[in-house]
Amino acid sequence: MEPYKISIIVPVYNAENYLKKCVDSLVNQTYRNLEIVLVDDGSGDSSGRLCDEYAKEDSRVLAVHKQNGGLVSAWKRGVSESSGQFLCFADSDDWVDLTMIEEMAAHLTGQEREIVASDYVIERQEGGEFVWQQLSPGEYLEQDVREKVIPNLLGRERRYVTISRCMKLIGRKLVEENQKYSDPSVVMGEDMMLMLPSLIDCKRLFVMDHKAYYHYRYVRESMVHKYDMGMYENIRKLVKITKGIVEDKFAGEVKEMRLKQVDQETVFWMMLVLKNEARGNRKGYRRNILAICRSEEIRSLVRSTPVTVEETSNKLLYLVMRHPGHFTVSLLRAAMIWYYRKR
Repeated sequence: MEPYKISIIVPVYNAENYLKKCVDSLVNQTYRNLEIVLVDDGSGDSSGRLCDEYAKEDSRVLAVHKQNGGLVSAWKRGVSESSGQFLCFADSDDWVDLTMIEEMAAHLTGQEREIVASDYVIERQEGGEFVWQQLSPGEYLEQDVREKVIPNLLGRERRYVTISRCMKLIGRKLVEENQKYSDPSVVMGEDMMLMLPSLIDCKRLFVMDHKAYYHYRYVRESMVHKYDMGMYENIRKLVKITKGIVEDKFAGEVKEMRLKQVDQETVFWMMLVLKNEARGNRKGYRRNILAICRSEEIRSLVRSTPVTVEETSNKLLYLVMRHPGHFTVSLLRAAMIWYYRKR
């Protein structure tokens, strides 16, 4: 029995080297009641043609072509073209285990606002690294979500629940009601804009028991691993949107608590900004890091927002945020060069 139609939405941009492995892992799922929406986001390589070929070979595959507008605009288009009761997302350079949908769908109940979440593997050349959610496996109904899940979504060094839109089955209504927060111009942390409000509104969350079906391909040259000169402004925009979500979803003392958690989350996001500068901005890293950390905005944030930092790399980043100077910035730069030469 496969009572639920599930739409898998795959944004595609210049992915000709990886697309076959991704789509093959979807069309060969043991769960057959699928719709696979391939959204070609104005690719300049053969990706669009490959999407069309899959659509000709399998009636469950829909190839959509659009002008380039970025990841968020692509998956939004995929949502509008899809018809499944539940939505699943995959990136075109990743792949999934063939039993993923079947085993996750077995835990659906058909509620409009439910999510089934699993784990993932970071695939590097030297081998895979499993990433487990900190939230214990099992079923969380509405009160459980309110008391055990939502208070832990923001402000933690390690994710309590994965914020990625991938590796999940998501009730269609949750996506349709909350995709309004997703701004296509935000290209770093974009999943937060969809999954934070969706998890807040979730009436039932089921967490798989350490099932890492999703394989995230670590591509050194990909956008998230190279220098992004606009990351600081991107994060500032993401912070504003996240605060807007909290303002919309909560009231009173609870809202104030969640807004403080957004500030804590911002501290960790700013660590990513510093890492981006120290790792990739060979000529201007010192100037930019000092300007960011010495700005009144960041100084005030660090003074008023205590966070718990345990990872060694984050301790160094946090040290730079609290004590920005030529020595600490030079130490950070050296550590980043050493670390990424090993990856």
